Amino acid sequence: MTVIKVLVADDQPVVLRGFTAVLAAQPDMAVVGAAADGAQAVRLARAERPDVAVLDVRMPGVNGIEAARAVTGLGVRALMITTFDLDAYVYEALLAGASGFLLKDVRAGDLAEAVRIVARGEALLAPTVTRRLIAEFTRRRAAPPPPSLTPRESEVLRLIARGLSNAEIAETLVVSEHTVKTHVARLLAKLGLRDRTQAVVHAYETGLVRIGEADGP
Repeated sequence: MTVIKVLVADDQPVVLRGFTAVLAAQPDMAVVGAAADGAQAVRLARAERPDVAVLDVRMPGVNGIEAARAVTGLGVRALMITTFDLDAYVYEALLAGASGFLLKDVRAGDLAEAVRIVARGEALLAPTVTRRLIAEFTRRRAAPPPPSLTPRESEVLRLIARGLSNAEIAETLVVSEHTVKTHVARLLAKLGLRDRTQAVVHAYETGLVRIGEADGP
């Protein structure tokens, strides 16, 4: 069994202890650090090199956004935790390289599964709240020039923005999952994007997907 090394950071002691206990209890996880602020989280990330850092967005001093930018620069995947489902800081965290976010009232099982998803290199895009947040804040930004994608790559990007997995995209387009993976890799490379989360942000910023569209069937 591959053990996922996890770092947890939150300035609320009760939340920090709770999240740490939940993740430490998972048979496939090891909590390698617990931090009370962003600066400590970055120090621990440098020392322990976790696979995933679970970071509170709002922390004193070095906040979660700055910490996410720092730890992702070390090759650590960041999963953001926030109290609010529409928080400008969360959108900024996605731009800083975070792979997704959860609300603080997340259930224990969902928290653990979110860490697994992020550790696999996937983006936490399925919850409608994530897409709603991205749509809300990209709506306020000036759109960059349209991407130079093929029609099929644009179609795949739209489906990614709807939160579909590679298998679901393959079923929708009636192609193989390997073909979808190839399209995803090519469009990420063309757009200079790190992962599917950044692809979703890009889809909204360019107007390829509009508010409400991603929540359709």
